Amino acid sequence: MKTLIETNEFGLETLLNQRITFFGLNYIYTGNLKAFDNEWATLENAGIVYETGAFTDKDWKDYQSLPHPVRVRLSSIESVMVLK
Repeated sequence: MKTLIETNEFGLETLLNQRITFFGLNYIYTGNLKAFDNEWATLENAGIVYETGAFTDKDWKDYQSLPHPVRVRLSSIESVMVLK
């Protein structure tokens, strides 16, 4: 039997104020993580990525800045990382 130990090592709180990328069910959002709760995350200086290009490239192939902070529903997110 294994014991589950809860840590904050992998939680979103470790990514606060960093530029992160959410890969969701339909879209890719990137921006500075400013706040989150159990359902939503708020990204400032955010944009939506319609086409990534090669992940080794410095810039996204098709990135569109959003005029306001965006709230992303966490239940629609498949992965999150510090990427670009």
